[in-house]
Amino acid sequence: MRIHITYTGGTIGMVDSPHGLVPGADLEGWLSTLLGENATGQDLGREDVTLTALEPLIDSSNATPESWQLIVDDLRARATGPNPPDAFIILHGTDTMAYTSAALSYALTDLTQPVIVTGSQLPLGVVGSDAAPNVTGALRAAVSGRINGVTLFFGHRLLAGNRATKTSAWAFRGFDSPSVAPLALTGAPWQWSAPLACAHGWEGTALPYTRHDVAVIDLVPGITAARLKAMVTPEPEVVILRAFGVGNVPSDEPGLTDVVAGLIEAEVAVVVTSQCHQAEVVLGHYETGDAIARAGAVGSRDMTLEAVYAKVQFLLAQGLRGAELAAWIERSIAGELTESRD
Repeated sequence: MRIHITYTGGTIGMVDSPHGLVPGADLEGWLSTLLGENATGQDLGREDVTLTALEPLIDSSNATPESWQLIVDDLRARATGPNPPDAFIILHGTDTMAYTSAALSYALTDLTQPVIVTGSQLPLGVVGSDAAPNVTGALRAAVSGRINGVTLFFGHRLLAGNRATKTSAWAFRGFDSPSVAPLALTGAPWQWSAPLACAHGWEGTALPYTRHDVAVIDLVPGITAARLKAMVTPEPEVVILRAFGVGNVPSDEPGLTDVVAGLIEAEVAVVVTSQCHQAEVVLGHYETGDAIARAGAVGSRDMTLEAVYAKVQFLLAQGLRGAELAAWIERSIAGELTESRD
């Protein structure tokens, strides 16, 4: 089995410098040692695994939609080139790993090879680093023959790539999947869950990611209509409102829902998500969410913020705007949400 690993940057391959951590670790040598020790528990030799690095390497906090597209282009080029790999592993920084995982899932619904995204909280050269267990876990997932699409392996768990969210900046189990169970848990043997029902709603090859103006705004007690208006002036292409609970907003605040209605009238899609770690946003469940639902805002159902943001960027890159874009929010592109059973 052939596996290709693409290093994009991030903590896993960094070393100390006078100005903080910078890329510079010997990933090739480290990987050779790892495979030589048969750390994956599989019949997988160094000749079966190739490794390249994107240029430039970046800290993932500097990632943009253009960065996502560089990864997409790299995977597509290798998937259609000579001796294509059977699976891909992406080494990525943890700060925006969940955003990238979601973005790749939307753009690569037609890719036949599985993609596993991983990284580490500590550089590979640090004693006690989580780099080795995360990479070996990703390798074992890749050779399992039990996965497809984009997944994220971290902290002894395999998660659906567009269902994951970062929950800790220090814990080795730094990611969670709040709305669905992990796909697998490491152990002796691994414990596998039933595959997620994954409806692919997008047909054909996606147009490339480009950067679009999307505002993400947290609602807080006491926010005024004037403040919200100022935050959406000039008008962005899409507004993502992080509301309370299942999509509730301070509807008694004078003029606040009028601001939302004005955006929608101006063909700015308004997507409402939740500040809760685990929630299903259903506008209209309470009166406080019904007002903006009547204005044309749409709920994000049980998507993570990362999945919502990447999805909006994906839809904008496909040329969708306003109500046409909003209509796709509650439709699955790559299994990122639990579709309504109504």
